[in-house]
Order: sequence, then C-alpha cells, then structure tokens
Amino acid sequence: MTIQDIRSFNRFYTNVIGALDYGRRLYAPYTLTESRVLYELAHAPRTDAADLRAQLHLDAGYLTRILNKFEEDGLVERGPSDTDPRRRRITLTAPGREAAALLDERARETVGAMLNTVPDKDRPRLAEAMRTVRTILGDGDGGGPGDGGRRAPRPEDVVLREPAPGDLGWIIQRNAALYAAEYGFDADYEALVARIVADYGEDHDPNLERTWIAELDGRPVGCVMCVRDDTAGAARLRLLLVEPDARGLRIGDRLVGALVDFAREAGYREVVLWTNDILGAARRIYQRHGFVLVAEKPHHSFGQDLTGQDWRLDLHATPH
Repeated sequence: MTIQDIRSFNRFYTNVIGALDYGRRLYAPYTLTESRVLYELAHAPRTDAADLRAQLHLDAGYLTRILNKFEEDGLVERGPSDTDPRRRRITLTAPGREAAALLDERARETVGAMLNTVPDKDRPRLAEAMRTVRTILGDGDGGGPGDGGRRAPRPEDVVLREPAPGDLGWIIQRNAALYAAEYGFDADYEALVARIVADYGEDHDPNLERTWIAELDGRPVGCVMCVRDDTAGAARLRLLLVEPDARGLRIGDRLVGALVDFAREAGYREVVLWTNDILGAARRIYQRHGFVLVAEKPHHSFGQDLTGQDWRLDLHATPH
C-alpha cells in the first residue's frame, strides 16, 4: 500500500460522505459537523462540552459557536456538570430531540437508498471491509498477535438510540431466546414480552414513554423501555436486556441511567420495576442507581419456580 492509495481512497470516501450527510441532501439547515454534534447529544444522556469536543475532535471555539447557535434555536440547554462544576453539561431540549430524530431518520433513508444499489451477495463483503478499516485504523491499533487484527470493543463504541424499524421485533426475539437459553423460560415469557412491545408500539406518548436501543458496530446489543405505570406519577422500567457478547461494557448501566434521566425530566415522581431474584446482574444495576427492594413473592411462571421482586426508585430523593 502507498500513500497515494490512501489519498485516493480518502477522495472517494469523502465524496460518498458528502452525498450522504450534508444538509442539502438531508433537507435540513445544519452542516455535517452540526449534524454530528446533534447526533452525539441525542445518544448520550449526559454530555459535558469538554467530552463532546474530545469525541468529535473539534476546536473549542468552533464547538462553542455551534452550541450558541443551538441554544438560540432552542435545541439545547447548558448547565453545570454533575461531576465537575468547572464543566458545562449540554442536554437536548424536546425540539432538539425532534431535530436529531428527524436528521437520523433522513440519514437512514439516504443510506438505505445507497445500500439498495448494492447486490445482496456483496453486502457481507462490504460490511467486513468496513469493519476491517475501522479496526485497523480506529486507534492506530490493529490489535494484538493472534486476535486477527480486531480490537476489543470499548464502552465508548456503544451508542444509545431510539428504535429503528425492526427493532421492536428484535426486542421480542432476543428476550425470548436469551431467557430460554439462560433461565429455561418457556413460550409464556415470549407472549408476555410480545404484549408489552405491542402495547408500546400501538399507543405510546413520546413525551412520557421511550425505548432505547444500545448499538455496537451497527447491530443492536441491548434495550430498555420506559412506560407509564398504573400508579399515578410512576414510570415503569421494562425489558432491560444486554446481549451476552456485549456484557462488561456498562451497557446496562447506561440504559438504566438514560431511563432514569428521562423519567426525571418527564416529571415522574418515581420509577418502579418488577424482576426475579435469579437476575443477579440486573438487580445489581438497579441497586447502583438507587432502586430499593420493596416486596418479593414466590410464583410459578414461564415454566419455572421463581421469586418475583418489586423495586422502586424515588426520583425526589435521588441526586440530579
């Protein structure tokens, strides 16, 4: 490989990116860099300006001008960081989330249109080639000997996003398959998950209910749902799941943290959930986020003898 090979590829790829992402193609009043900032803000529940600058490799002054513009347009709010008062926390407003979602939808449509021109037989080869470029050049680290040049995934490689078409079906399928494999649950559990997801898909208020998908290398690896509970002022956490090969990346923590932040901003008084005592890893996540066990009761469900548990998080008693 020569320097000219790299430069030639860069020119080609820059043209591809330009065709996919510039505002004139997405029918949006944002530049490519502004769109990237909105995307990062939409996929991180807590973002400091300094972290955002580092993630996107942006000049501090340039990022400040972008955030000033977003603030004037009512897309973001700025306040003191939770962890360091010297930093500024950036959060999307409701109009900001709508703008980010619209950009994401249009970007997906544009990429989908491009992908439709690629024959099915060539798509696996294209995906592998893209993974190879990311793995070798992503950190200047092609991995260690014997690992095939692949770098192990890191927590920062995972993004949280809203569901895309097909993701609600994925939630049902993966819950059914994983709980059958790991705990011996029968088809009754799949039916329960299907009802929960169907109710959400048919009728949910996006201002009060939300689903998050954790994505790694272009594939879903986790999920959680926030829905209204029958108890006034309460949100219910449902269907927290992390794929086995993606565990250890703090995905469960991020999903629960995003849900708690959303519930607090939506004005809920508390978050409640029901789980079973055999789900030890999930229970430890709930405890780290301040949930308290309030009741438990033995039951026979999904073909197993289980102990169900009710957990509660008082949002007024936990720090912002």
